[in-house]
Amino acid sequence: MRRAPTRRLVTALLALSTLVPLSLTSSAAQAAPPRTAFTAVDPYAVDPRADDCPPDGLDPALVARLDKAIEATRKEAGVPGVTVGLWLPGRGSYIRSTGVADKKTRAPMTPDLNMRIGSETKTFTATAVLELVDRGLVRLDKPISTYLHGVPDGEHITVRQMLEMRSGLFSYTFDQDFVHDLLSDPTRQFTPKELLAYAFRHPNVFAPGTQFQYSNTNYILLGLLVEKLGKMPLAEFIRRYVTGPAHMEHTLLPKGAEFPSPHAHGYTNQTLTGAVADTTDWNPSWGWAAGAMVSTLQDLRKWAKVVATGELLSPATQAQREKFIPVPNFDGAGYGLGLFTTHGWVGHNGSLPGYESVTMYLPEQKATMVILLNTDILHDGSEPSTLIAKAVTSIITPKNVYELPAEG
Repeated sequence: MRRAPTRRLVTALLALSTLVPLSLTSSAAQAAPPRTAFTAVDPYAVDPRADDCPPDGLDPALVARLDKAIEATRKEAGVPGVTVGLWLPGRGSYIRSTGVADKKTRAPMTPDLNMRIGSETKTFTATAVLELVDRGLVRLDKPISTYLHGVPDGEHITVRQMLEMRSGLFSYTFDQDFVHDLLSDPTRQFTPKELLAYAFRHPNVFAPGTQFQYSNTNYILLGLLVEKLGKMPLAEFIRRYVTGPAHMEHTLLPKGAEFPSPHAHGYTNQTLTGAVADTTDWNPSWGWAAGAMVSTLQDLRKWAKVVATGELLSPATQAQREKFIPVPNFDGAGYGLGLFTTHGWVGHNGSLPGYESVTMYLPEQKATMVILLNTDILHDGSEPSTLIAKAVTSIITPKNVYELPAEG
């Protein structure tokens, strides 16, 4: 069953969007017809030679299986374009783009495009906070009220609980006025103060530390924490101390809707009417520290290992980051400090209107997987990025299959 625009938008920036209880409804979206699987003519087909990137070292039979599985899943899920990058030590590498980056011009999807990465942003914000922990400026088990004033029950909510989604703070993306305001003007510039105002009009949903619930409000506050103690804008702190040391030259936290070229166009049905819209110029400021960043395939390849192994942090702080809390009702999934694990893979995914991503590292095999696509439209209740990641890992790591079941 297709979820409503307002209902889906509540989780659009959630990296674990499939793990969050949803409650909003909209008759307009429910009336939209379901997508037909495996149509005879692919409306997004392009000349395969246009986006072919020869694999390096992989067995040809494995390459053929990957090609077939990715293309079949893309078509079934109705994804305009997707790029998949795999780096498998001792086995080889694989980079493939298929489909289109722009449905109007038919420009092909290519591996060099800039893409919006949604809640993968949280891994960068969390890393910034943990660097402040290493500097002795932040203590994980201190109340957030030690550093920021005005947080509901802030004297009992710790920094750790915010990082691991156990604060109990209401997520502003669940506020129906916020959803209406955003969809009424997707180009609007939001400030952190405005986002928190939507959240703080609601009571906290549980006592801190007693439950797990994904809340973007946590990461807006953590972004403000970095700005206060780091004594500079969050975007600058991330550039200097996170993406810079990681040698990620094409990754940034934009101030507003800026989107470096070349980039793919994004497509969503998270609109007031449920109609599909081009979101390329939508303003992601509403995600800010929780989901507004832009990156590329090769930068995310670097980040997968850096964030999963703690290259920018002390071993002690990384050990705290890896204290994964089981996510209720989802076997094999856990959430740490701005990081999650699913069946051995460690990393994060991201989703916002028009774009989805998956950046994962499998420590057991030192393997890296990055998936970028230009739609967030569900297929049979599943995130398209999850469908592609599952198809890929079923082939390359059958004992470690990436899977995050979505609610129907």
